[in-house]
This record gives sequence, structure tokens and C-alpha cells, in this order.
Amino acid sequence: MKLYPSLSLLVLVALTTPAVLAGAPSAASPSSMVSASGLPGQGPLEGGDEEESQLLQNALDAVVAENIKADLRFIASDELAGRDTPSPGLKKAARYIRARLQRLGFTPGGLDGDFFHYYKMVRSKLDSEATRLTLKSDGETAELEFGEGYYFWPNGVTALQVTGEVVFTGQAHAADVAGLDLGGRWAFCFDSEIAWREREENCRERGAIGVIVASHPDDEDAHSERRAQGIARWASRGGLRVVTGATDEGGIFPTVYVSRATAERLMASRDKRVGDALDVTVTDLRALADGSEEMVLENVCGLWPGSDPELSKEVLIVSAHYDHVGENGDEIFNGADDNGSGTVGLMAIAEALAAHGPMERSVLLLWVSGEEKGLKGSEAWTLDPTLPEGMRPVANLNIDMIGRNAPNYLLITPTVDHPAYNGLTRMAERTAPLEGFPKLGSCDEYWERSDHRNFSVNLEIPVAFLFTDVHEDYHQSTDTVEKIDYDKIARVSRVVVRMLDHLQDMDVAQLQSDG
Repeated sequence: MKLYPSLSLLVLVALTTPAVLAGAPSAASPSSMVSASGLPGQGPLEGGDEEESQLLQNALDAVVAENIKADLRFIASDELAGRDTPSPGLKKAARYIRARLQRLGFTPGGLDGDFFHYYKMVRSKLDSEATRLTLKSDGETAELEFGEGYYFWPNGVTALQVTGEVVFTGQAHAADVAGLDLGGRWAFCFDSEIAWREREENCRERGAIGVIVASHPDDEDAHSERRAQGIARWASRGGLRVVTGATDEGGIFPTVYVSRATAERLMASRDKRVGDALDVTVTDLRALADGSEEMVLENVCGLWPGSDPELSKEVLIVSAHYDHVGENGDEIFNGADDNGSGTVGLMAIAEALAAHGPMERSVLLLWVSGEEKGLKGSEAWTLDPTLPEGMRPVANLNIDMIGRNAPNYLLITPTVDHPAYNGLTRMAERTAPLEGFPKLGSCDEYWERSDHRNFSVNLEIPVAFLFTDVHEDYHQSTDTVEKIDYDKIARVSRVVVRMLDHLQDMDVAQLQSDG
């Protein structure tokens, strides 16, 4: 059942509801029990800081769970059909967000007075019948069709043919491949806790032409025949590639995931040592169907200009992806938590900034599309930022899936155990308890899996990612609004508001420090 009868009513809700519902936070909300100074039970600060304290309190009070609920009932409604990238539902969501920014008085964050940042993508489709993995050993040849015992992630698929012998590289840690000459050969490895990009880089540095990954024989088969078949069905929709005008002089570095049965064909036995050749030659052939489709996608960006003549040139970016995975036949994947929760949390932060008034530094709120297709929207924006001349990004706070699991459960990356640990995390660790999150857990394993990654790599600025973890409804049609903890979204949003407030009077160089 659709939650709203028509788009016209939805637009009316977008333009009017928060103003009607605005009010004090609920009695259970931690911000109603903690002073704006940031210390439980402490009264307003003395002197000129009293006014600053009141501005922060105004901002915190503007983050209201009932308003968040009203927004999410639209963002995660059947009418938006899962907000796939691209889709009409995604465009409706973008215009809903834009209407809010316009009403609140934000400055357009795109080019030429536009709230949209436009970027081009090309969709290419695999020729599934011609795409295959070939294994040759001792005069015998086995040809596997795509999805039959192997798969690769089809985002931005490109035609290629890569052939080489195979070397066993353990789990492809830097220590595993140190000293190995993998020139012109595939690196075969077992899954491990290291990020896939790190695994690829370790092997590529030793001269490998690609990586073949299998689950460890003692673990559950994460790359089973069933999973391979599912990826193949998904790939039939085509893969998306951001068009930047740049060329990849290093070429495509393929990673192939194989089922346990395919891995046994490669290994022949389990007593191989790191560095051993596997006496098999593998060819990864990827063919494209005729024709490709170019499309224009939208990120939504609203700028809240700072008041200080100098500090306003430094822009704090708060981001969330507003896309999800769309439909599968009659089944709609509404994505209430992923990432409807972050989408409406960012809208609540917009309400908070409007209630606060200008801060010293500028703030850019950025809703990106294409995250579910491989962080495409944030990739496009970070490669071509749209900021007024003279402004520069100095930090990124990213929120994704913030509406489920235990009320006091909140994760962050980078933690002290991560190489990118920085002042943003330290600030979050001090601030989160004020909103009912006593201790932040680690989601370092998700460092590569949400949009903060592109801000860190492409812009080289400190980032922090707030996340309340996956659950049984992750990427399922059961991720619906009835299961959302709206007070939790409000409290995570207030953590971000408090962090933005604290970031106004500190040297941003401190954020880069890990001590």
C-alpha cells in the first residue's frame, strides 16, 4: 500500500510539514537532558558564549523525530520504487530534498545557481554468452560461463581478455606477497580481513595481472554457486561507469571470485605453500553487448555559507547517499534504513542549521546518488567538486544506515586502530555520549564501503563515518519504515550537529592528526 495518494500531496508535505511539526524534542531525547554547552547538567556558559550556547540549543531542538518519520515515510515509500540509480523514483527523491533546501534558505551548491550536481555515467552490458573464465591444466580445458562457479563485480564493466598462469599468495597480505615475483601471472588467494583495495594493491605492486579470490577451505563458502548466479542476474542490468574525461593508463586490474568447487580445480590439493605455482592457466574474457547508454545523474547539494570572512572559505561537508537498489519484479526494496535513514537525517541537519543561523565555517550538505553502484556519485563529486571560487573542503562527515539496532549502538571509522584515525573521530568519541551513545564501536571493516572513502582518497581530507551496522533486512524488501528507530536517527543527527558546532573554533589542521 502506498503511503501517499499522489505526488502533488508529497510536494505539499515537503514544503510544509517540518514547519508545522517543529518543536521541542521528546522527553526521551538526550538533548532535552543535556545542556547545549555539551556537559550533562551544566548551565549556559558565561559571557559571550551564552549566545553561542543558545544557538546550538536552537539547532538541537530543531531535530525532531516526528519530522524525520514524516520525511522517511515518503523517501522509503512504494511511490519511489526503491530509488535505484537511475530511476524516476530517484529523481522524485532529489526534488523532494531540493524543495526542503529551498524552503530553508540554503544556497545552491551546484553550478550556475543549481541545487543539483550533474555527472555523466555510461551503462554497458555484458554479453553473458561470450563472457567466461577458462582454466587450462595438463591438456584439459574447463570453460565456466559467467555466474557458473565464478563472478566479478560488474560495475563499470569493460571488455577485456587477461591470460596468465596462477600463483598461490596465501591471503595476499603485504607480508604474504613480499619478495614474490608475480609478473604476468594471476595471484590466487583466500579471503581475509584486509580491504579488497589493499589486497589488489599488494598484488599489483608485485606485478600480478589480476587476483582470484576464494573462501578459505575452513570457512563458509562466501562465493558459492548460488551467489555467483545471483551476481550474474544482477549484472544483466548492466554496469555503470563515471565519465570523467580521464584515462586509466594502468588499465583494468581484474578481480575474480570463485566458488569452492572452482577453487579446488585451481588448487588440486590444500598443501600448497605461498609462492607455489598452481600449474594452471586462467583466461578472464569479458565481452560487452552491442551498444551502450549514456545518462546524466544528480547529486543534491546545499551550501550553508559561513559568517567569518576567512573561516567561511573552509567547507565542512556532511554527506549521505539517497539511492537504494530499486525493484526486482513486483518486489520493491524501499531501503528505509539503507540509506533512507541517512537521507532524512541529513534533512534534519539542514533544519538544525537553519535554526542555528550561519556558523563561522561554511557547511555543504551533499546527498549523493550511485552509492549502491560502487560509490559513483561521491566519486564524481570528489573528482569535480562544485564549490564557489576560493572555498575548499576541509573535512567530511558521512552517515549511512543510522536507524536500526540497539538504541545506544553506534559505530565509527576510522578508529584508533585504523591508519586514517583523526581528530574527527576523537571529537565524535567525546560528543556521542551526550546523545545516548556511551561508547563508539568500530566499523573499520566498512572503510571501503561508503562514500567517505572517496573524500579521503580523492580530496585527501579527514573523514569520519557514522553507522549503526547491518541487520537481517539489509538489501532486502523487508527494510521498511515500520522497523526504524526515529529517535535514534534524531540523536545521530544531533551528534553531527554538535560536531559541526565544535568544528567552528578549532584549527582544522588538528583534524589530520592521529594523536
